[in-house]
Amino acid sequence: MATPSDPTQPTISVALCTYNGEAYLETQLGSILKQSRLPTELVVCDDDSTDQTRAILEKFAAKAPFPVQIIRNATRLGFNKNFEKALSLCNGELIFICDQDDWWLPEKIETLANYLIQHPKVDLVFSNAVIADTSLNNTGRLFWDAVRFTEPIRERWRRGEAVEVLLDGNRVMGCTSALRRRLLTSFLPIPNLPNYIYDGWMGLVTAAKGTIDFYEKPLVWYRTHEKQQVGTRPPEAGKPVRFKDRFSRPHQEKLDPLIRKHQELKDLYTLVTQRIAARTPGIEQFERRLAHYARRSTMPDGRFSRIGSVVRELVAGNYHRYADQEANQYAPFLAALGDLVE
Repeated sequence: MATPSDPTQPTISVALCTYNGEAYLETQLGSILKQSRLPTELVVCDDDSTDQTRAILEKFAAKAPFPVQIIRNATRLGFNKNFEKALSLCNGELIFICDQDDWWLPEKIETLANYLIQHPKVDLVFSNAVIADTSLNNTGRLFWDAVRFTEPIRERWRRGEAVEVLLDGNRVMGCTSALRRRLLTSFLPIPNLPNYIYDGWMGLVTAAKGTIDFYEKPLVWYRTHEKQQVGTRPPEAGKPVRFKDRFSRPHQEKLDPLIRKHQELKDLYTLVTQRIAARTPGIEQFERRLAHYARRSTMPDGRFSRIGSVVRELVAGNYHRYADQEANQYAPFLAALGDLVE
């Protein structure tokens, strides 16, 4: 596909992944047809559907006013690798990620394309979304509320702490995102990470590069239903430790979750820095968090010998920085106390 000389008219691909999506696919495809700015192409990777998904796609392709490329996987790839394949096959300078069961507002492509045109240093932009029920009725909730991307957290992001925010939990949903094709080399192939799907990985890498931003308004109606592969799920709450148990439980029992946390961060940091050679502010945020958990996960047995490390972390503000955003004002001090006495 030829690259246009006019930077205000970039070519646009939509990357759609499907798997047994016959129930809702036509609605999603219809919303693409009604866009105020149509894509240059639609690339579909079907993950070996066994229902009428392929027939729906072929019917759409025959009438669409833009080229539609349909690839059917002979062997099922799974969610992450199917999106990886779809993204890699896109030719457009800008790529819009599409799920099979949502509905796009008519201005979605035009709005995010214009945003990227006006912000040439941004590689990835994502919007909010309306959470809808199975019948695509508004539930009255927004996606950012579900993932706790609140105004105070967005303000931290604006101050340059995007990596910090995303390490606390993913806020980037693929179906709300638009990205530049040049970004693909930074996050593809998608690694096998236990707590990440493709959009969380994509968002974190781009945040580490310092080239990610968000758009405040919802541009997608995000349908929730029982058969979807990924949805909005509340985080599982860990079992709270009673105050009196902090003085009696074994020291290693205290350290084990911190050791696991540190190892997860270390593995993630290794993968991210393999993709990003430069030492960016985002990488520095990553290293600061990694150092904090390294210190906490290696506290010595003797309580007296822990005092210096705990005080330094407390004075540096790290117990506050890495406390859960909904924790009360005493939580950082309780974490420090736990490190000191357990």
